[in-house]
Amino acid sequence: MIAFGCPITNGRLYERYAGPGVRRVAEPDSEVFSYQSGGSIFRAYNVLMDMAAKHENLEALVLLHQDAEIIDPEFPAKIRAALEDPEVAIVGCAGALGVRNISWWEGMVTWASFSHRYEEMGGGEIPGLSWHVDRAPSYATTGEVDVIDGFIMVMSPWAVRELRFDETLGLLHGYDLDICFQARAAGKKVVTADFRALHHHPLDLIGDQEAWVAAHMRIAEKWEGRFADESAIDWKQRARRTEAELEAMRVQLRLAEHYITRLSEDLGQMQRSKSWRWAAPFRGLGKLARRIRHPRDTSYRSLGEGVVPPPDELTSASRPTTSRPERA
Repeated sequence: MIAFGCPITNGRLYERYAGPGVRRVAEPDSEVFSYQSGGSIFRAYNVLMDMAAKHENLEALVLLHQDAEIIDPEFPAKIRAALEDPEVAIVGCAGALGVRNISWWEGMVTWASFSHRYEEMGGGEIPGLSWHVDRAPSYATTGEVDVIDGFIMVMSPWAVRELRFDETLGLLHGYDLDICFQARAAGKKVVTADFRALHHHPLDLIGDQEAWVAAHMRIAEKWEGRFADESAIDWKQRARRTEAELEAMRVQLRLAEHYITRLSEDLGQMQRSKSWRWAAPFRGLGKLARRIRHPRDTSYRSLGEGVVPPPDELTSASRPTTSRPERA
């Protein structure tokens, strides 16, 4: 039995994204735990794991954010295939090697079969990497990684019963790196699998910057010494290097903000022009032709067209529930 668990802080998001995605891939005997959460995601995930651990026939527990949507109809089969190896503890759809901190994407990303959808500036969609899964280069491959992206995490029965999220590390950030490091420290594997998903998330990926910094510091202290390339550097050198890197990043961000502002202004001016309105029918025909030619490729969608995911049938998720959904 494959179980699904989602901590809910905003019922509207769950009903629009996570709920329909779960119903799309759930099997007749699947358990769905919708947990109303007002605290940390560490605590919420631990409660969901405690609930799932009570089921003796558990094959996997899928932990997902309320704004994560599973769109792969072969999701159960792919999860079972990834967990055939008894040494695999955690499975995700994006991950990296050589991870040095909670910014796991700064490592060597080997696989990312998800897309990021946002609603700012008319809406748009960004592939998990610069390449589309159907045309992935030779160096992109699924398999063992250091850390996976935690917006969808598939936990093996061993992980559900033996691992727990460290609630002392904060409220939101760094839970995925910490749990993956726990699994690897126990001699188990963390792997990526080729299942498709959407992450409906604002362009501001960090949100509360102070909370992110605090989690970064706590987790760095907890796992100090794991990063071999830093073991010979004293704390003063590390602090000075970090300060220099931060200042360089600030300069780059200021420049990027300037370009983004200019591009946004240019796009707004272009969309208000007569030529843009007159060409609307031709853009529609071109968009339709691209969809016909590449029916599975969402990367052709224009940022100016206001991409909005199709509405699904909504169900209530205002209180903790345990249900057995019908197969979608």
